[in-house]
Amino acid sequence: MTAPPNPLAVLRSRAYLRLLVLAVVLGVPIAGAAFGFLKLTSLVQQWTFTDLPRAFGYTTAPVWWPLVPLAAAGLLVGLTVRYLPGHGGEQPTAGFAARIAPAAALPGILLAAVASIGLGAVVGPEMPLIALGGGLAYLAVTLGGRDVPAQTGAVVAATGSFAAISTLLGTPLAGAFLLLEASAVGGLLATTVLLPGLLAAGVGALVFTGLDSLTGYGTFSLALPDLPTAGTPTVAEFGWAVVVGLAAAPACVVMRRLAVALSARVRRRPVPATVALGLIIAGLAIGYAETTGHGVSDVLFSGEDQLPGLIEGRGGYTVAALLVLLLCKGLAYVAALSAFRGGPTFPALFLGAAGGIALSHLPGLPVVPAVAMGMAAMTAAMLKLPMTALLITTLLLGTDAFPVIPLTVVAVVVAYVAQVWLGPAPAAPAASPAGRADMPAPRRAGAPVESSRSPGGRGDRTTG
Repeated sequence: MTAPPNPLAVLRSRAYLRLLVLAVVLGVPIAGAAFGFLKLTSLVQQWTFTDLPRAFGYTTAPVWWPLVPLAAAGLLVGLTVRYLPGHGGEQPTAGFAARIAPAAALPGILLAAVASIGLGAVVGPEMPLIALGGGLAYLAVTLGGRDVPAQTGAVVAATGSFAAISTLLGTPLAGAFLLLEASAVGGLLATTVLLPGLLAAGVGALVFTGLDSLTGYGTFSLALPDLPTAGTPTVAEFGWAVVVGLAAAPACVVMRRLAVALSARVRRRPVPATVALGLIIAGLAIGYAETTGHGVSDVLFSGEDQLPGLIEGRGGYTVAALLVLLLCKGLAYVAALSAFRGGPTFPALFLGAAGGIALSHLPGLPVVPAVAMGMAAMTAAMLKLPMTALLITTLLLGTDAFPVIPLTVVAVVVAYVAQVWLGPAPAAPAASPAGRADMPAPRRAGAPVESSRSPGGRGDRTTG
C-alpha cells in the first residue's frame, strides 16, 4: 500500500509553489468574471421588473407583472435543462457539488443561472458561481490539450471556486468555510467531530456570562478590555435558541423533501413543468402582495437584496403578514429548488430572518437574537453546513451579532442535529469477510439525505 504524501514535503516542493503562483494568476480573471456575473443578474432584474414595465407605459409594474418574467424564466431554464450539455448545472437540491464542470456545460450553467436569478426565481447565485469559477479555472489549465493529473485538476478547480464565491460572500474566510465544509476534504466527518466542541464552546460562553453577572469577578476569556457594553444572553433566550432550532429542522426537512419529490416530476417534462412552476412562483408573490400590501419582491428573488429592508422595516410588518410571507416564500422556495438553477443559501437566510422577526413579538426574545438564531438555524438545517451557517450569519449581522453568538451556536447545533434525526436512518455497515463491520463511506456534506434518481442513474439528468 502506497504511503500518503508528507504534507510538509508537499508544502516545500516547487510544484506547490507553482500552484500558488497559478492561484494568483487565475484568481484575478475569475474574480472579475464572478463580479460580471453578479452585475449581469442585477441588471437583468432591474431591466425586467423596473425598466420594461416603464417602457410599456406603467409607472410601476402592475401586480400581475411577475407572471411574464417567471414564465420566461421557466421556458429558458426548461429548454436549457432539456437540450444543452450539462443540463444547466446542478439542481439546488443536490447540495454543493465537488464535480468539475466541463467546458461544454459552462454556457448552459450561465444561461440557466441568469434566467433563474435575473427573472425572479427564489434561488441565489452561490452554486452557479462555484460551478463557473471551478469550470473556468480547469478550462484555463487544460487549454492546448495539456494533460492535467486528476488531483491537480481538482485543486485548480477548487481554486477557481474559492475566487468566485468570495466575491459574493465578501470575504475569503466565508468562502473557505463553505467549500471546506461541503467538500470531501472536510465534509460530514469534520462536522461530526467539530459539532460537540462548537456546542460546548457556545454553552461555555453562556456559563461564563452568567458567572460574571452573579459574582462580578469578570471573565477570563481572551478579549480586548473596555469595549462598549452589549446586551448579554439570558436564560429565556437560551430556551428560545432550543425552540428556534427545533422549529427550523422540520421546516427545512419538509421543504427539502417536497422539492426532491417535485423535481422527479419536473425531469419527465422539464420545459412545460418549469414554466408551470414559474407561474406558480409568480402567483404566490401576487397573492402575498394582494393579501398584505407589501411588495412582490419579498417573495421573489433569493432575498439577499431584500433582507436589509425586511429587518430595518420590521415595524411595518404585522405578525399575520410575516406568517403569510413565510408560507408564500417557503412554497416559492420549494418550487424554485425543484426546477430552477441557483443556490439555496439566501432564501433560507431570508426565511430565517422573517421567522425570527415573527417570534420576537413573543415575550423574552429581543429582535436581534431572534433574527440571528432564525437565520443561522434555517441555513444550517437547509444546507447541512452548520459552521458555514454560523459564520455567514455573524458576518451579515456584523457587530450586532457578536453578543448573541453563543445563542446562535445553540440554535445551529439543535437545528442541525434535529434534521439529521428527522432524516432516514443510515444504512447498517456491511460485515467484511473477516467478520468485522466496515465503516461506510461518509456522505458528502451539503448533499441531500433524500435522493431521486432518473433511469440513467444521475439525479440531475433529464430523461426523454
